[in-house]
Amino acid sequence: MLELKNINLSFESFSISNINMKLEKGDYFVLLGPSGAGKSVVLELIAGILKPKSGSIYLSEENITYKKIQDRSIGLVFQDFAIFPHLNVEQNIAYPLKIKGWTKTRIKTRVEELATQMDIFHLLKRNTIDLSGGEKQRVALARTLALSPDLLLLDEPLASLDVQLKKDLRAQLRKLHKSGQTIIHVTHDFEEALLLADKVAIFNQGKIIQQGLKTNVFAEPESEFIANFIGIKNYFKVSNIGNNSVEVAKKITFLCESQSSSNRTPKALMIHSGDIKLSKPNIEKESDKNVFPGIVTDIYPAYRGVELLIDIGLPLLVNISQKQLFQLDIKEGDKLNCFIAPKNIQKIYR
Repeated sequence: MLELKNINLSFESFSISNINMKLEKGDYFVLLGPSGAGKSVVLELIAGILKPKSGSIYLSEENITYKKIQDRSIGLVFQDFAIFPHLNVEQNIAYPLKIKGWTKTRIKTRVEELATQMDIFHLLKRNTIDLSGGEKQRVALARTLALSPDLLLLDEPLASLDVQLKKDLRAQLRKLHKSGQTIIHVTHDFEEALLLADKVAIFNQGKIIQQGLKTNVFAEPESEFIANFIGIKNYFKVSNIGNNSVEVAKKITFLCESQSSSNRTPKALMIHSGDIKLSKPNIEKESDKNVFPGIVTDIYPAYRGVELLIDIGLPLLVNISQKQLFQLDIKEGDKLNCFIAPKNIQKIYR
């Protein structure tokens, strides 16, 4: 449906290079990466606000690279909503329909349909300056969808909303996606991508460094940067391979589950911070295998529970509950054993 081929664009102090992406109809594609990585620039190139220095953009097999914004079947919702403050909700939604010369009866029918879909029917006569952030976002979505674009572009749509409003709008976006709408969503928030996307592209410094199905990208990040960005802190490059064992950083050897059906050589290991069991030395022994003595170097609160940084010869991040922290009476400087079951050590082959 949408394809970007070798897109390049340079600014005075920033550039995007060799951007290649392909979307199928009905995809929910998230462009994920830190601020300033080039995600919004790509969105504006697709919308037609910017023109590439080289490369091509195709929509439904038509080359739209230099086509006017208004002639593309694409809708863009800006991060700041871009609601018209001098128009009420109904007039905002109706605006693109009036520009296209729709009749009043047809406009009224379409506006009421969209208002119902976005749960803002009761707000139609409301002045937009009196709306909450979530309500403004729904108005902006309804207005953008008025002309039934083939492709919907969302630039950080949840960034300015509080926790509950984010939850509500995520539900609205999922419903929109289920209806068949093709969506490209720009965000720096891994959780948004996890909850909404079926495909993702990871951006950094103006380049796509990994893309594909969400499940594949998050299961096998191709670099430490990507692993850290999606919340995986225990990502170690392999330095040597043994019989059912893998050495990392030329320091620590992990026993792993054998994979006799694969001749591939792992490039890195990944261990989820919640898959590591802790015990005091000589108190509890899970196994003689993959038990690593370490020293607690830092303790800090996490989104869920507490995170410990433990030096086992390399830094290991461990997530435990507050209850476990008190039960084990863990303090900075304590010696602990870290047990990692072989099944919880994931090999990365890319």
